[in-house]
Amino acid sequence: MNKQKILINGERLKETLERFADFGRTENNGVTRLSLSEEDRLARDYFCSFCKELGMSVQVDDLGNIYAILKGKEDKPPIVIGSHMDTVKKGGRFDGILGVVAGLEIVRTLVENNITPQIPIMVVNFTNEEGARFEPSMMSSGILSGKFEKAVMMKKTDVDGITFEEALQTIQYTGNEESRLKEATAFLELHIEQGPILERESLAIGVVECVVGMVCYEIEVTGESDHAGTTPMTMRKDALFAANDLITKARQELGTLDDELVFTMGRMNVSPNIHTVIPNKVVFSLEARHKDPAVITQVEEMIEGLAQLSSEESSVIKVKKLWDRDTVWFNKHICHLLEQSAKSLNYSYKRMVSGAGHDAQFIASYIPSAMIFVPSINGKSHSEDELTAWEDCEKGINVLLETALVIKPE
Repeated sequence: MNKQKILINGERLKETLERFADFGRTENNGVTRLSLSEEDRLARDYFCSFCKELGMSVQVDDLGNIYAILKGKEDKPPIVIGSHMDTVKKGGRFDGILGVVAGLEIVRTLVENNITPQIPIMVVNFTNEEGARFEPSMMSSGILSGKFEKAVMMKKTDVDGITFEEALQTIQYTGNEESRLKEATAFLELHIEQGPILERESLAIGVVECVVGMVCYEIEVTGESDHAGTTPMTMRKDALFAANDLITKARQELGTLDDELVFTMGRMNVSPNIHTVIPNKVVFSLEARHKDPAVITQVEEMIEGLAQLSSEESSVIKVKKLWDRDTVWFNKHICHLLEQSAKSLNYSYKRMVSGAGHDAQFIASYIPSAMIFVPSINGKSHSEDELTAWEDCEKGINVLLETALVIKPE
């Protein structure tokens, strides 16, 4: 590893993160900065001016992604560092933006130490990672990687009927397709964990090996509506009672498959949803996540088997698969370099997986990529209570800086 220990300025990092939080800061010290909103435009403008002051060239592609490049000694594909600046409604000050500011702080540190990197360093802001205003999430990195079609995504609308394309034009961040990220030596994304593991284990750094695979089903249970007061219990076909039995059985069976499996029944619709009427239909979601495709296969077999269950309520059960996602493994060599950087800096760390989706999982399909996590206090994220210790933010960026200095182009 590189023996020269160049460290970032932690106080300056804090000031920069707080400055970005001003673009959409809420009363409870959170942030609402929806993609392509006025708050997003202001943050983008600040980011671009910041990069230009550092002597970086700035380009914008046709999706509104921003790329700022610091020249290197060799004209090679860059090391790309970044994440996203958009948030959910009443989100936090660290989710996404920490990964972008990490790139900025790394470049500032190199510039102030008169260090020219061997190969260019690019800092990127991906548009609409959250999907809070325009679904789906990770929209732009999905288009870049060929997962989504641009023509379809441009027509996506927000709650007011404004299309993604119209919003992009409104904030004047419609660039050129030629500027898209097409190749790079590596992509590094720093992110808050958004979970409790690192804090619980008193660790500073999580070297993320993969983004876990997942599957999502919709389960429909049909019964019969009758009067809630006049129909004897023995003569009812109550869809909600039947659904409750299914959920209990699914929880019991899934809970025995693997300790790392997580599963959620997060959405439920009950019809007719009247307290004096026996429910005649219930539709609920069941999603599960795990890194091992064999475990996901077991999950699917179990869920499909629910349709075959008989019910005391004689209800009809239908199971429909909505979508799935394969586990995305990050580049082993880069993960090793990140691990070595954490060791050389004497930071505590562990290898871990990500249960949440990130731009890196799409970019990894065509660029060698890896991620690191820093702790989330109480595991909080996507809320105004989101918090990561400033020292941990600093440590995470130091690991990226150390790694960026030793990555070599092929």
